[in-house]
Amino acid sequence: MSTTDLIVDARDVHAWYGSSHVLHGVNLQIGRGQTVGLLGRNGMGKSTLIRTLLGHVTQRSGHISFFGEDMSRAKPYEVARRGVAYVPEGRGVFPNLSVRENLVMAAREGRDGRKDWTLDRVLETFPRLRERIGNQGNQLSGGEQQMLSIGRALMTHPDLIILDEATEGLAPLIVVEIWRVVAEIRASGIATLIVDRDYRKVLSQADRALVLQKGQVVLEGTADEVRRSNELAAFLGV
Repeated sequence: MSTTDLIVDARDVHAWYGSSHVLHGVNLQIGRGQTVGLLGRNGMGKSTLIRTLLGHVTQRSGHISFFGEDMSRAKPYEVARRGVAYVPEGRGVFPNLSVRENLVMAAREGRDGRKDWTLDRVLETFPRLRERIGNQGNQLSGGEQQMLSIGRALMTHPDLIILDEATEGLAPLIVVEIWRVVAEIRASGIATLIVDRDYRKVLSQADRALVLQKGQVVLEGTADEVRRSNELAAFLGV
């Protein structure tokens, strides 16, 4: 894949929390419209890699570019302006704003002027949010908050959505709904980076995948190559 087709091009990325060296020379590329799965046991550096790409981890080195532009030292708001949306593990819903306000406050055109994810489209995608449109964020269930967080990300018309544990702790029916939406996002041409404990689901949605162990990439390839690897079970502890 040529560099002009890449949204994310991260090379030899290292990251630290204080004196703790967490990422050790990670490479990650995400192409336009591509879905990439990020796998690994807890504590292996997945969330740190995401936070480093987004500019949240300040102790970092290596090269990170978005759309060919060097963003190695960028602030989080600068990354967001490049068309990257983040759905954090903690959801980040504004508790005292209504569902409508949470969605509308995030709305903006995409980098190329796209406006295809309107409020109506988001509410069609998440019928539960339409039913709760006047409720405040703190009146929603965990699953509804997750839907709201994803819907809000979509209203920024991103080129890339990063989903960090989008189904963690949710009821099975809600999990099915979230994966349905992930498939719809993928079909719409938005690139996605997915972290989730259900590695089978991740691999069923992803074009490519990589596995982290102790802050290093130990396995990568197409989703099918990773799925068929004899080493996968050992790396994931399953």
